[in-house]
Amino acid sequence: MSGVDGPALLVALAAALGAAVAVLLLTFAVAVRLGLHRVVDVAWGLAFCAVAVTGYALSAGHGDPGRRLLVLLLVPVWGLRLAGHIWWRGRGHPEDPRYARMLAKAPPERRNRYALRMVYGLQAAVVWLVSLPVVLALFLPRPPGVLAWTGTALWAVGLFFEAVGDHQLNRFRADPANRGRVLDTGLWRYTRHPNYFGDACVWWGLFLLAADAPIGWATVVSPLLMTYLLANGSGKPMLERQLSSSKPGYAEYTARTSGFIPLPVRGGHRR
Repeated sequence: MSGVDGPALLVALAAALGAAVAVLLLTFAVAVRLGLHRVVDVAWGLAFCAVAVTGYALSAGHGDPGRRLLVLLLVPVWGLRLAGHIWWRGRGHPEDPRYARMLAKAPPERRNRYALRMVYGLQAAVVWLVSLPVVLALFLPRPPGVLAWTGTALWAVGLFFEAVGDHQLNRFRADPANRGRVLDTGLWRYTRHPNYFGDACVWWGLFLLAADAPIGWATVVSPLLMTYLLANGSGKPMLERQLSSSKPGYAEYTARTSGFIPLPVRGGHRR
């Protein structure tokens, strides 16, 4: 296993699952008290941080110290920024329409149990699956190589797209003159979802930190899953359905702007 301590890795994987479940259970308790399940979106980034910290603690004496510190830096920087951004964006808002529609499928007296299973439990499982490269990278005994540093650069590109895209959207929404309009400048000129594209880059970058060793390639399912969720699952499709019905100019924006990967505007100009 490329010098990886298999039994110690298995213990860390089990503990990582426990950490993700603990964060989501705590968030569920807060959500029930507030009557607001949108807080689970804040917990998404925090759960990844908990997995990274847990894995870091259990990989002491097993993984290369430099690689372990790199992972401990990259995951929490991404996770804490995302959690802080989502908290700030959602403060004072009512329930997210996505969760309201989902929970409406269950009778009122069963909605919390339904949410625990279909929202919190499912997210804990996804966090664990997506985090497999993170935990494995912490246990690799060799110093970071070319793939790891390439992954770090890709992570930085992803964080740039996420942070700058979110900042541009926040600034756009803060101007009352933009109400009902579509943001099609800055990074949003080249992709309809710079934050989702950035998120995918972050997780492909973290995967490359594990791909330094042959065993790391077994965790390719993790960035594939994250990319699928962002581009074809609960990310892009759900948001675009909502925007298509609420933004009059969104169809034209869709016709000229790449849906995920940043590309030049179709036709070379905005219509």
